[in-house]
Amino acid sequence: MNLSDNKMNFSDLLSSTEASSLLQQLTQLGSHTENSSSNILSYDKNKYLNELRSQWQELSSTQSDDTHTAELVVDSERLTTDWLIQLFNTLFADQQVILVRSNDEPEYFPAQNDKPARIEFAHGFFASALHEMSHWCVAGDARRELSDFGYWYAPDGRSAAQQQAFERVEIKPQALECLFTLACGRNFQVSQDNLFADFDTSSSTFASDVYQQVKSYIAKPHTLPRDAKTLLIALLRACTSSSEISA
Repeated sequence: MNLSDNKMNFSDLLSSTEASSLLQQLTQLGSHTENSSSNILSYDKNKYLNELRSQWQELSSTQSDDTHTAELVVDSERLTTDWLIQLFNTLFADQQVILVRSNDEPEYFPAQNDKPARIEFAHGFFASALHEMSHWCVAGDARRELSDFGYWYAPDGRSAAQQQAFERVEIKPQALECLFTLACGRNFQVSQDNLFADFDTSSSTFASDVYQQVKSYIAKPHTLPRDAKTLLIALLRACTSSSEISA
Protein backbone atom coordinates (compact mmCIF):
# COMPACT_ATOMS: atom_id res chain seq x y z
CA MET A 1 0.00 0.00 0.00
CA ASN A 2 1.25 3.46 -0.88
CA LEU A 3 -0.48 5.99 1.32
CA SER A 4 -0.76 9.52 -0.01
CA ASP A 5 1.76 11.98 1.41
CA ASN A 6 -0.14 14.93 -0.01
CA LYS A 7 0.08 17.22 3.01
CA MET A 8 -0.94 20.74 2.09
CA ASN A 9 0.30 23.64 4.18
CA PHE A 10 -3.01 24.88 5.52
CA SER A 11 -1.37 27.21 8.03
CA ASP A 12 -0.72 29.84 5.35
CA LEU A 13 -4.42 30.27 4.60
CA LEU A 14 -5.38 32.57 7.46
CA SER A 15 -2.75 35.09 8.53
CA SER A 16 -3.75 37.69 11.12
CA THR A 17 -4.36 40.20 8.32
CA GLU A 18 -6.52 37.76 6.38
CA ALA A 19 -8.35 36.75 9.55
CA SER A 20 -9.15 40.41 10.24
CA SER A 21 -10.42 40.89 6.70
CA LEU A 22 -12.52 37.73 6.87
CA LEU A 23 -14.02 38.81 10.20
CA GLN A 24 -14.96 42.20 8.78
CA GLN A 25 -16.65 40.61 5.78
CA LEU A 26 -18.51 38.11 7.92
CA THR A 27 -19.64 40.82 10.31
CA GLN A 28 -20.98 42.87 7.40
CA LEU A 29 -22.81 39.83 6.09
CA GLY A 30 -24.21 39.09 9.55
CA SER A 31 -25.56 42.63 9.88
CA HIS A 32 -27.92 41.92 6.99
CA THR A 33 -29.45 38.79 8.53
CA GLU A 34 -32.05 38.26 11.23
CA ASN A 35 -30.66 34.91 12.43
CA SER A 36 -31.34 34.82 16.16
CA SER A 37 -28.14 32.91 16.90
CA SER A 38 -26.20 35.79 15.33
CA ASN A 39 -28.00 38.15 17.66
CA ILE A 40 -26.13 36.57 20.57
CA LEU A 41 -22.99 38.09 19.09
CA SER A 42 -24.68 41.51 19.07
CA TYR A 43 -26.30 41.36 22.49
CA ASP A 44 -23.81 42.57 25.08
CA LYS A 45 -21.16 41.57 22.54
CA ASN A 46 -18.14 43.21 24.09
CA LYS A 47 -18.67 41.77 27.56
CA TYR A 48 -19.39 38.27 26.27
CA LEU A 49 -16.53 38.08 23.78
CA ASN A 50 -14.02 39.80 26.03
CA GLU A 51 -14.73 37.21 28.72
CA LEU A 52 -14.28 34.38 26.22
CA ARG A 53 -11.13 35.95 24.83
CA SER A 54 -9.68 36.30 28.31
CA GLN A 55 -10.47 32.66 29.11
CA TRP A 56 -9.00 31.47 25.81
CA GLN A 57 -5.75 33.41 26.20
CA GLU A 58 -5.31 32.06 29.71
CA LEU A 59 -5.86 28.50 28.48
CA SER A 60 -3.55 29.00 25.50
CA SER A 61 -0.73 30.32 27.67
CA THR A 62 -1.06 27.26 29.88
CA GLN A 63 -0.77 24.93 26.91
CA SER A 64 2.31 26.72 25.57
CA ASP A 65 4.22 26.46 28.84
CA ASP A 66 6.83 23.73 28.30
CA THR A 67 7.39 23.33 32.04
CA HIS A 68 4.02 21.70 32.55
CA THR A 69 3.76 17.98 33.00
CA ALA A 70 1.90 15.78 30.56
CA GLU A 71 -0.90 15.48 33.10
CA LEU A 72 -1.33 19.24 33.27
CA VAL A 73 -1.30 19.49 29.47
CA VAL A 74 -4.10 16.93 29.29
CA ASP A 75 -6.04 18.87 31.91
CA SER A 76 -5.51 22.09 29.95
CA GLU A 77 -6.83 20.44 26.80
CA ARG A 78 -9.90 19.28 28.73
CA LEU A 79 -10.54 22.83 29.94
CA THR A 80 -10.09 24.16 26.42
CA THR A 81 -12.65 21.67 25.17
CA ASP A 82 -15.00 22.74 27.98
CA TRP A 83 -14.58 26.30 26.69
CA LEU A 84 -15.52 25.22 23.17
CA ILE A 85 -18.61 23.38 24.43
CA GLN A 86 -19.69 26.48 26.35
CA LEU A 87 -19.19 28.69 23.28
CA PHE A 88 -21.16 26.43 20.95
CA ASN A 89 -24.01 25.75 23.36
CA THR A 90 -24.39 29.47 24.07
CA LEU A 91 -24.28 30.54 20.43
CA PHE A 92 -26.89 28.03 19.33
CA ALA A 93 -29.05 27.81 22.44
CA ASP A 94 -32.12 28.79 20.41
CA GLN A 95 -31.66 25.91 17.95
CA GLN A 96 -32.37 23.07 20.37
CA VAL A 97 -28.92 21.50 20.01
CA ILE A 98 -26.06 20.78 22.41
CA LEU A 99 -22.44 19.76 21.93
CA VAL A 100 -21.55 16.80 24.17
CA ARG A 101 -18.47 14.73 24.93
CA SER A 102 -18.62 11.06 24.02
CA ASN A 103 -16.45 8.38 25.57
CA ASP A 104 -16.74 6.48 22.32
CA GLU A 105 -17.11 7.34 18.63
CA PRO A 106 -18.88 10.49 17.35
CA GLU A 107 -22.59 10.41 16.64
CA TYR A 108 -25.41 12.85 16.00
CA PHE A 109 -28.86 12.41 17.54
CA PRO A 110 -31.70 14.63 16.28
CA ALA A 111 -34.00 16.46 18.66
CA GLN A 112 -36.90 14.43 20.02
CA ASN A 113 -39.89 15.77 21.92
CA ASP A 114 -38.48 18.11 24.56
CA LYS A 115 -34.91 16.80 24.26
CA PRO A 116 -32.39 18.83 22.22
CA ALA A 117 -30.34 17.38 19.41
CA ARG A 118 -26.96 16.05 20.55
CA ILE A 119 -23.68 16.42 18.69
CA GLU A 120 -21.48 13.86 20.41
CA PHE A 121 -17.78 14.13 19.53
CA ALA A 122 -15.22 11.36 19.89
CA HIS A 123 -13.46 10.68 23.18
CA GLY A 124 -13.69 14.30 24.35
CA PHE A 125 -11.12 15.48 21.78
CA PHE A 126 -11.07 19.18 20.87
CA ALA A 127 -10.33 18.42 17.19
CA SER A 128 -13.20 15.94 17.03
CA ALA A 129 -15.54 18.59 18.45
CA LEU A 130 -14.57 21.00 15.68
CA HIS A 131 -15.08 18.27 13.08
CA GLU A 132 -18.54 17.30 14.29
CA MET A 133 -19.57 20.95 14.61
CA SER A 134 -18.52 21.36 10.97
CA HIS A 135 -20.78 18.49 9.90
CA TRP A 136 -23.66 20.11 11.78
CA CYS A 137 -23.04 23.43 10.02
CA VAL A 138 -23.01 21.76 6.60
CA ALA A 139 -26.04 19.56 7.25
CA GLY A 140 -28.73 22.21 7.18
CA ASP A 141 -32.21 21.96 8.65
CA ALA A 142 -33.48 18.87 6.77
CA ARG A 143 -30.56 16.55 7.51
CA ARG A 144 -30.43 17.72 11.12
CA GLU A 145 -33.65 15.76 11.59
CA LEU A 146 -31.84 12.51 10.67
CA SER A 147 -29.57 10.36 12.81
CA ASP A 148 -25.96 11.08 11.88
CA PHE A 149 -27.35 13.59 9.37
CA GLY A 150 -28.38 10.70 7.12
CA TYR A 151 -24.78 9.74 6.34
CA TRP A 152 -23.60 6.20 5.83
CA TYR A 153 -20.29 5.37 7.46
CA ALA A 154 -17.93 2.52 6.68
CA PRO A 155 -15.03 2.02 9.13
CA ASP A 156 -11.32 2.16 8.38
CA GLY A 157 -10.44 -0.37 5.69
CA ARG A 158 -12.89 0.99 3.11
CA SER A 159 -12.77 -0.08 -0.53
CA ALA A 160 -11.57 2.34 -3.20
CA ALA A 161 -15.16 3.17 -4.19
CA GLN A 162 -16.20 3.71 -0.57
CA GLN A 163 -13.17 5.93 0.01
CA GLN A 164 -14.01 8.08 -3.01
CA ALA A 165 -17.57 8.50 -1.74
CA PHE A 166 -16.25 9.33 1.74
CA GLU A 167 -13.88 11.99 0.41
CA ARG A 168 -16.58 13.63 -1.72
CA VAL A 169 -18.85 14.28 1.27
CA GLU A 170 -15.93 15.28 3.54
CA ILE A 171 -14.56 18.17 1.46
CA LYS A 172 -16.84 20.91 2.80
CA PRO A 173 -16.96 19.70 6.42
CA GLN A 174 -13.17 19.46 6.57
CA ALA A 175 -12.84 22.86 4.89
CA LEU A 176 -15.01 24.34 7.65
CA GLU A 177 -13.06 22.41 10.26
CA CYS A 178 -9.89 23.90 8.82
CA LEU A 179 -11.25 27.45 9.15
CA PHE A 180 -12.44 26.83 12.71
CA THR A 181 -9.09 25.25 13.62
CA LEU A 182 -7.04 28.10 12.15
CA ALA A 183 -9.29 30.64 13.88
CA CYS A 184 -8.33 28.91 17.15
CA GLY A 185 -4.65 29.31 16.28
CA ARG A 186 -4.12 25.59 15.82
CA ASN A 187 -2.63 23.51 13.04
CA PHE A 188 -4.87 21.60 10.67
CA GLN A 189 -4.33 18.47 8.56
CA VAL A 190 -6.91 16.70 6.47
CA SER A 191 -7.99 13.22 7.50
CA GLN A 192 -8.60 10.51 4.91
CA ASP A 193 -9.57 8.24 7.82
CA ASN A 194 -8.50 5.06 6.04
CA LEU A 195 -5.12 4.02 7.40
CA PHE A 196 -5.70 0.35 6.61
CA ALA A 197 -6.66 0.79 2.98
CA ASP A 198 -5.51 -2.12 0.82
CA PHE A 199 -5.24 0.00 -2.33
CA ASP A 200 -2.97 2.82 -3.55
CA THR A 201 -4.24 6.13 -2.18
CA SER A 202 -1.36 8.26 -3.45
CA SER A 203 -3.39 9.65 -6.37
CA SER A 204 -6.07 11.09 -4.09
CA THR A 205 -6.63 14.82 -4.54
CA PHE A 206 -8.55 15.08 -1.27
CA ALA A 207 -6.09 17.36 0.55
CA SER A 208 -5.91 19.67 -2.44
CA ASP A 209 -9.70 19.67 -2.80
CA VAL A 210 -10.13 20.66 0.84
CA TYR A 211 -7.44 23.34 0.48
CA GLN A 212 -9.19 24.83 -2.55
CA GLN A 213 -12.54 24.79 -0.75
CA VAL A 214 -11.03 26.67 2.19
CA LYS A 215 -9.61 29.27 -0.21
CA SER A 216 -13.02 29.57 -1.84
CA TYR A 217 -14.74 30.16 1.50
CA ILE A 218 -12.19 32.86 2.39
CA ALA A 219 -12.59 34.57 -0.98
CA LYS A 220 -16.40 34.22 -0.95
CA PRO A 221 -17.51 34.19 2.70
CA HIS A 222 -21.14 34.61 1.63
CA THR A 223 -21.01 30.97 0.48
CA LEU A 224 -20.35 29.74 4.02
CA PRO A 225 -23.30 27.96 5.67
CA ARG A 226 -25.35 30.25 7.93
CA ASP A 227 -24.27 28.73 11.24
CA ALA A 228 -20.66 28.40 10.12
CA LYS A 229 -20.59 32.19 9.74
CA THR A 230 -21.88 32.65 13.28
CA LEU A 231 -19.38 30.21 14.75
CA LEU A 232 -16.45 31.53 12.76
CA ILE A 233 -17.16 35.13 13.81
CA ALA A 234 -17.17 34.05 17.44
CA LEU A 235 -13.95 32.05 17.15
CA LEU A 236 -12.11 34.80 15.29
CA ARG A 237 -13.12 37.35 17.90
CA ALA A 238 -12.50 35.19 20.94
CA CYS A 239 -9.33 33.34 19.95
CA THR A 240 -7.35 36.20 18.43
CA SER A 241 -5.77 38.89 20.55
CA SER A 242 -7.29 42.35 20.46
CA SER A 243 -4.08 43.70 18.88
CA GLU A 244 -4.66 41.47 15.87
CA ILE A 245 -8.43 41.68 15.49
CA SER A 246 -10.60 44.35 17.04
CA ALA A 247 -14.03 43.38 18.26
